[in-house]
Amino acid sequence: MCVAGCMDAVRAAVRREGVSRRGFFRGTGAGTVAFAATAVAPAGRALAGPAPGPAAAMLGEGRRVIDLTHTLTADFPTFLGDPAITFEDRAVFDKDGYNMKTWTLVEHTGTHLDAPVHFSENAAAVEAIPVETLVVPLAVIDVTAAADADPDHLLSRADLDAFEAAHGKLPAGCCVAMHSGWGKLATSDTGRFLGRDIDGTMHFPGIAPEAALWLLKERDVAGLAVDTLSLDKGASQDFPTHKIWLPAGRWGLENVANLDQAPASGATLVVGLPKVKDATGAPVRLLALA
Repeated sequence: MCVAGCMDAVRAAVRREGVSRRGFFRGTGAGTVAFAATAVAPAGRALAGPAPGPAAAMLGEGRRVIDLTHTLTADFPTFLGDPAITFEDRAVFDKDGYNMKTWTLVEHTGTHLDAPVHFSENAAAVEAIPVETLVVPLAVIDVTAAADADPDHLLSRADLDAFEAAHGKLPAGCCVAMHSGWGKLATSDTGRFLGRDIDGTMHFPGIAPEAALWLLKERDVAGLAVDTLSLDKGASQDFPTHKIWLPAGRWGLENVANLDQAPASGATLVVGLPKVKDATGAPVRLLALA
């Protein structure tokens, strides 16, 4: 959509340049386009993009949007140690008049979702995950004290019981998120985030398989989330929580950021998931509406 005054500026530029409107858009290049953008901006101020959206009005007074997503960079820590993402320029503005890059990345990198098929032969891939399970209540279970004392801590049945004693029964269709404090380490202390010992074994918290099994049987939970690299603890060799949770048609979120900013209960999680056919997982943009 053209902002107010845009077409007037274009018509004026066309009259001065003596070209058709089609020729203006096709051939005048960055200089005239820059002129048009400057012409419609208020005096002394360049255009900075769209105005902020009406999120505050939609959410209601006192509510906010919390970004639970890490910025994905090449050096973001990964499970296998490969670069999280690499970029190749396909077009650059100075030469081509626009910018475009090719990305190369593993599906399970950065803040991302594990689809059920990640640990199953024929469960749902990313594009088959029902959209109604991607906007859900969020329950944040704080295990920071236990994880600080023991980097191999597993979110347990006792942790779940303590949460429900304080906040009531887990809401139907929710996402249960483990807040271990590891999220802040992903970009500030990679060594501790990975916790590799001398033989390369990693040490970070995860979700106990017994807790995952109880959530499957006794509660209506759409997904699990962790602020670490894996639903299972770092030292796991056989990934039992993955094997219990994902083949049951549930999804998991890993490398979640800013869980310390989200309330224990009452928030809504929005999972911005790319719809990629046959993908076993994908980077996501996570938002908590609180």
